Amino acid sequence: MKAAPEAQKRLLELAELDAVLDRLAHRRRTLPELAEIDERAAKLARLATEVIAAETRLGDLSREQAKAESDVDAVRVRADRDQKRLDSGQVSSPKDLANLQSEIASLNRRQADLEDVVLEIMERREAAEADAARLTAERAEITAGLSTLEDKRDAALADLDKESGEAKGRRGGITDGIPADLLALYEKLRGQYGVGAAMLHGGRCQGCKVSLSIADLNRIRAAAHDEVLRCEECRRILVRTPESGL
Repeated sequence: MKAAPEAQKRLLELAELDAVLDRLAHRRRTLPELAEIDERAAKLARLATEVIAAETRLGDLSREQAKAESDVDAVRVRADRDQKRLDSGQVSSPKDLANLQSEIASLNRRQADLEDVVLEIMERREAAEADAARLTAERAEITAGLSTLEDKRDAALADLDKESGEAKGRRGGITDGIPADLLALYEKLRGQYGVGAAMLHGGRCQGCKVSLSIADLNRIRAAAHDEVLRCEECRRILVRTPESGL
């Protein structure tokens, strides 16, 4: 392949600019906010499940407490009714009187037991309410932090996109001065090796950092000034400059 030396030197400008674009792309992929956002989002998802579970427990306890309180009320009503019968003097038979007194005592014990159950449920409900409140507050805190991180991420991405856009604009100006076949070879090598062209500087390829042999340097010296050369080690386009050491 043949190309004017000036066109070949433009490959070095292009390679330098592509290196800038690669660094910008790497920074875009590795923004610290991205990992933090993923971590917080995962924690937020776990918290959402925990909040639902806590609210479900609280709902179950509320229903359990309501039922226990209803049972207490039912026993209390029955005991009050029997006590009124007893106090009214309507029961005259000693046997019926003894049975009524026994039933009232039994109901009072049942009421006391049920009231203990209500207190125990209320304690569990209080703990469940505190747990749900804690989880809800933690979720709100993480959500706020996540929003802040997303704002930082968006601002950083906007800056990187601006830099990348400007670099791509300059790239277009550089590629306009490179023959299509030379540019196609450069792009192919860039896709294979990450860098498509490198300077020969002081007898060393700046792409692979390998010093060329005397035979290779002699071959390069003998080559036409417009011949497109390749490094024998890394196969990148080797661009000659006054600093090549030839």
